[in-house]
Amino acid sequence: MNDLSDIRPTSISHVVGQEHVKSVVTVALDFAHQEHKKFDHSMMLGGAGLGKTALSQIIAQEMATEFIELLGQSINTVADLNAVLLSAKDRSIVFIDEAHELSKSLQTTLYLALDQRKILVHGGTNKAPISIPIADFTLLLATTDEYLLLQPLRDRMKLVLRFEYYSTDELTLILKQRVTGLKWNVEDSVLHEIAVKGKGTPRLALRLLESAHRVSRSQGENVITQDHLQRACDLEQIDELGLGPTEQKYLKIISSGPTRLNVISSTLGLPTRTVSEVTEPYLIRAGLIAKDDQGRRTITSKGQSHLSNKCHIQEQN
Repeated sequence: MNDLSDIRPTSISHVVGQEHVKSVVTVALDFAHQEHKKFDHSMMLGGAGLGKTALSQIIAQEMATEFIELLGQSINTVADLNAVLLSAKDRSIVFIDEAHELSKSLQTTLYLALDQRKILVHGGTNKAPISIPIADFTLLLATTDEYLLLQPLRDRMKLVLRFEYYSTDELTLILKQRVTGLKWNVEDSVLHEIAVKGKGTPRLALRLLESAHRVSRSQGENVITQDHLQRACDLEQIDELGLGPTEQKYLKIISSGPTRLNVISSTLGLPTRTVSEVTEPYLIRAGLIAKDDQGRRTITSKGQSHLSNKCHIQEQN
């Protein structure tokens, strides 16, 4: 094994962070085993890269059952959905990532199938629909926006698991688990610095670690050093806080004063929805930007200080 994806937690006890989610899942697993029942239908909420898919896989392993994974946008017709439902066995884990991408009609079909434990297949012209029973499986829905899911479907999820962003210490521990499992040699300070730049998201931290490892091995070296990490950051265009080029440009755009979203998106060349849902969340969470009463975006003192420090470093170089 020489890939970060080869090393994953296989037990709920090995999962770092998400303490509340882990507690809820542990109780649900113990209940399912004691009562000889399936795991309860669940909805997983939170930003991308926080471990929803990984936890779903762990639940399937803990339940010793098959794991069926799909993306919401890959299910386009009732026939697509029915094929999935018919393939599941009793106690199977059916995991639908980005479930909010399911159309409203498919969401309706899904919650009716859960209620009735059957699907209806049209028999053709002038023929009555055929009722086909489905297995008693577990449905896990993952979404970054729960309110794009229909209320009746949300109501049928017995567990609601809300994923939080990780602390720097938690990210450092996750990184340490991976490099230990892969037997990579890393300077002690490197993992902490990657965690700082990881923006509270394991997927981003692991990607930067992999980039630093790539730089190290490309130079024929076996220890990942600060120099390798800096080179990786240069290649990825990541700054001291882990901001990418779009986020850095965003700060520069609003540094001269309050700016409306449509102006920012036009300058960045991105749709307003992409800016508000992808670019802005971390900038707001990190306290680098704020919104005024008119909805204009303003840079905070922390954001201005970061820009000033960045310019100072560039002048020194």
